Amino acid sequence: MKQQVDANWSHAILVCKKCSKKLKGGFGDGGKTKLAAELRGRLGSGKGRKGRLGVVEVPCLDVCPKKAVMLVDSRQPGVWRIVRPDADLDVLAAELTATE
Repeated sequence: MKQQVDANWSHAILVCKKCSKKLKGGFGDGGKTKLAAELRGRLGSGKGRKGRLGVVEVPCLDVCPKKAVMLVDSRQPGVWRIVRPDADLDVLAAELTATE
């Protein structure tokens, strides 16, 4: 049996599922889309492990900001972002895909 599976991801974006659920979407046109789904579309992350990066919804990150969603970029695990529904997602997407 295999011990590992390769992925094409350069990094992963972790999005708090509990925060997203509290907002009932809150992002995209009409404010009905979850942040993770909106980022997948804007980042062109592809499907599953074959995409160029991963956007993963994770259980509660235990920060729970009011009317916002917590997000962690695996390239900067010491910096957690608070993303509000009125945030410019194009700018956020550019920051999350920028190479360092």
